[in-house]
Amino acid sequence: MFAVIKTGGKQYRVAANDLLKIEKVEANVGDIVEIGHVLAHGEGENVTFGAPFVDGALVTAEVVEQGKNRTVIAFKKRRRQNSRRKIGHRQLLTTVRIAEILLGGAKPAKKAAVKAEAKAEVAAEAAPKEAKAKKEAAPKAEVTAETAAAPLFKAPKGEPDDLTVIKGIGPVAAKDLNEQGIITFAQLAKLTDKDVAKIDEHMPFSADQIKDWREQAKELAKK
Repeated sequence: MFAVIKTGGKQYRVAANDLLKIEKVEANVGDIVEIGHVLAHGEGENVTFGAPFVDGALVTAEVVEQGKNRTVIAFKKRRRQNSRRKIGHRQLLTTVRIAEILLGGAKPAKKAAVKAEAKAEVAAEAAPKEAKAKKEAAPKAEVTAETAAAPLFKAPKGEPDDLTVIKGIGPVAAKDLNEQGIITFAQLAKLTDKDVAKIDEHMPFSADQIKDWREQAKELAKK
């Protein structure tokens, strides 16, 4: 018995135990793969054709090898344009041995490789490791979040000053400073060089900017 199958956009006439190279199939060596696109099958002069595929027909094949075809070179040159292009391509191929040609919805003697089950097994094995990793990382993440949320300075009690009065501090910069605990002219005027370095490290302001704001804040704090 023979069958005409379609896989990888190509058609092949196959029979049991035929060795065949087809477009790459995602499977391991030794796996059984199913090819359900059977265009025709027959024995001798009796041939049945599908429309386009034969209902209930199935071909199984064992994966023998995963490899590549020979390199194909595509070379293009434009005359008198000093332009040339060379591209090489190696098509991925899977070598299979035809195991069975099944008709009428018959079941294969060997089961095909089930990728979903394999993925489920891998996921089941990985789940405990992921859970353990998340459990170990959780305290660290909480500490990081708390540290990130803590302001750089402790805001004093009382009404905040309008920091946008200082030249170079806009509404966005004033909001950022307020979130980090800097809300008054007096507080900004008392910043030490160490404080300036801390702001420079954690906020999008340069040390020179902060020192200039500090000098302006000293004058405003006197009023």
